[in-house]
Amino acid sequence: MSVARKDLLDIESLSREDIDSILEQASPFKELFTRSVKKVPALKGKSVLMLFYEPSTRTLSSFEVAAKRLSADVTNFDVPHSSVVKGESIQDTIATLQAMRTDYIVVRHQMPGLPAMLSRMTQASVINAGDGAHAHPTQALLDAFTLKEVFPDQVNKRVLIVGDVLHSRVARSTSTLFKKLGVEVAFLGPGSLVPEYCAPEIPRFTSYEDAMKWKPDVVYLLRVQMERQKAQFFPSLREYHQLFGITSERLKQLSDAGVYIMHPGPVNRGVELCHEVMEYERSLINQQVENGIAARMAALYYLKPQTGTLT
Repeated sequence: MSVARKDLLDIESLSREDIDSILEQASPFKELFTRSVKKVPALKGKSVLMLFYEPSTRTLSSFEVAAKRLSADVTNFDVPHSSVVKGESIQDTIATLQAMRTDYIVVRHQMPGLPAMLSRMTQASVINAGDGAHAHPTQALLDAFTLKEVFPDQVNKRVLIVGDVLHSRVARSTSTLFKKLGVEVAFLGPGSLVPEYCAPEIPRFTSYEDAMKWKPDVVYLLRVQMERQKAQFFPSLREYHQLFGITSERLKQLSDAGVYIMHPGPVNRGVELCHEVMEYERSLINQQVENGIAARMAALYYLKPQTGTLT
């Protein structure tokens, strides 16, 4: 039996029952999108605070939409115009947030482990929306939900994750969740960005040709995160595209093999993929964006406080 959870900080701590419950709840929430009234009162009277120390478009906006469709009140903590820029410590910021008696805090921060620290300092339910290169659990959940829509029986399906695994919280969380669901995972990328100590139990390829012999059902492209790279890991973006990106020639190869394409966004056209990928009939990229709302509604609902406002 699943134990009631206060926080969602990573994928490792989720049981299979936790995961199945969240993914199953995402389906009816997605059905709401086709109705004239797209809201339910599930979190009416609850408050959600968005605490983003890093830029975000998809994650921030989808959490906002998700919370509002559950009838929660949403507040954005405007970090660039807060006392943080005056030197206020994270501990003092948290104390201020505690005084607001919020029910949920959705946090993104460049420091790995900060959401976990925050969860120990507040009685609010904390959801990790990305902490450094550590974890991004709701991205993994929406990816799994998307994969489940295409392959209801995911066991033994193969997903090739391509790119900057070293700096990617998405690669860590999504590969962990896929493996928990019985999906086979492999990595492809420059040797400097897919070091051997990164999940040594996962097959590792440095050549596109060798990776395709593995016969993946899905190619999952990672964004090249130049902002996290402290050194030059490959000669140029153009060379990266030629060696590891989805070029027009590779897209035809994937199309002939019936392979699906995923990407967490934002997309760097001409780097991870060519322009034609966005029109590819088996591209799941836009479906991932839509499913992000449903999966985050399910995550918020799963952590729903049982009585009153957390204090």
